[in-house]
Amino acid sequence: MSTSTLIAVIVVAAVVVIALTALLWTLSRRRHLRERFGPEYERTVEDEGGRMAAERELRARESRHDELEIKELPAERRHQYAEEWSGVQQRFVDRPEGSVAEADELVTRLMGERGYPTDGYRGQLRDLSVEHGHTLEQYRAAHAVKVRSGEGQVTTEELRGAMVHYRALFEELLGDQRSR
Repeated sequence: MSTSTLIAVIVVAAVVVIALTALLWTLSRRRHLRERFGPEYERTVEDEGGRMAAERELRARESRHDELEIKELPAERRHQYAEEWSGVQQRFVDRPEGSVAEADELVTRLMGERGYPTDGYRGQLRDLSVEHGHTLEQYRAAHAVKVRSGEGQVTTEELRGAMVHYRALFEELLGDQRSR
């Protein structure tokens, strides 16, 4: 085999190895994003109009989240929040719409104390999606019911469902011991 043929084979092999490495790296990053964000991954793909744009957005969320100072609450504060939640649930029987609004406020307050910015619903979704992507759809559903309840357009069953959804995120935020 001539030297030029050998060089051509080596160059082609190197290009193939580089291409395979890039492909495996891309697939690995995609798998990481899918696992971390859960259903939020597909929602973002749809919202952003494609995988590349969505993955860029999700990586930006990760970077922003890394800059936040998310902290665990001491056991005493977690217990106080749990007591408050219990009270919100008890008041649901007599005041379902008010209890849903209280649940939303309590979740927002808990987020703030943990270190999440609470400057707006869309920002909350963005920041929560990094660590809590699997319960984010429940939070969206609960918030939608809360908004409609202010307009008097919900049933008691929808309000009950919103409480269940708020509780899922509340318990996740309250019980998160950074074991992830």
